[in-house]
Amino acid sequence: MKKLYDVLRFTLKCILIPAAAILIIYCLNIPYRHIDANKYLDVAKFSTLRAFYTEVQIGNIGSSHGAYNFDYTPLTERGYSCFNFANASQSYNYDYAILKEYGHFLTPGSVLFIPVSYFSFNNEVINASEAQALSVRYYHCLSQENVPDYDPYIDLVTNKFPVLSAGEDILKIFPDLKLSLTVFASENNAEINIEEFAARARDRYSRHFDNKEEYFLDERIADLYDIIDYCKEHEITPVLITTPFSVYYTELISEEFLQEFSETVNNIATDTGVSYYDYSNDERFYDNLIYFSDSDHLNEKGCEYFMQVLLEEVSELSIFP
Repeated sequence: MKKLYDVLRFTLKCILIPAAAILIIYCLNIPYRHIDANKYLDVAKFSTLRAFYTEVQIGNIGSSHGAYNFDYTPLTERGYSCFNFANASQSYNYDYAILKEYGHFLTPGSVLFIPVSYFSFNNEVINASEAQALSVRYYHCLSQENVPDYDPYIDLVTNKFPVLSAGEDILKIFPDLKLSLTVFASENNAEINIEEFAARARDRYSRHFDNKEEYFLDERIADLYDIIDYCKEHEITPVLITTPFSVYYTELISEEFLQEFSETVNNIATDTGVSYYDYSNDERFYDNLIYFSDSDHLNEKGCEYFMQVLLEEVSELSIFP
């Protein structure tokens, strides 16, 4: 009798302990989903497409040089529909995935800017851990068939039970617990600190170039060809563009790299018949730091001026008077 009791007690424990664990995870997951959603606000914009952007006429894809350097205000004020499909550190394979998912919102005859940056034919991410962390956001905005290297487990912990991958973020559920965080003071942008600006340029250069064995990966070049082919198949006009960089960034780039970069981009432009506009060393921006937020990103004033330049110089935009 005692043996039967022990077996029943053991069986009950085997059932109740996992059940309790699942219940705890479920209860924690409910409030954490709201916290987790705030980490992916950069891709939340795609949810607005169906509601507000049914026929996009001008847009762009790309990494941070696309996300932060295009201000379509002058065009939207004229009544045109514009959308920025770019995200920080977004490589061409994800640009292509975004197009396959949302490209149908671009109308026939629309113009799509495709930024070509010095890291575009490699990856802006610096290690596998960062690459995986960034890839998670696409599980929030892409369907399963369009997510590059789709992983069912990542999908599960991203969309169904994000609390399972919360790490120390789980403490945010409990507002009375204080996290030890590094806080960076806001900067005074009234004056430009040249020394600090140059130091940040070196940091950006290090991120883009250090510890990378190959700067021109065949698969990234193939991804760009796929993007251009997609545009042509759907009557979208692709435009290759390199956005303005500051002198403190470009002076660090070797002549050998610049020559190979130029040859690679111009060969793609020639092969596909796509226009290429290079503003990387444009004298209107190059050493005019009032237009930059850092060494290779424009600030609000710079974006506004850059769009004025594009409207005047990019012939593909002439159809939007």
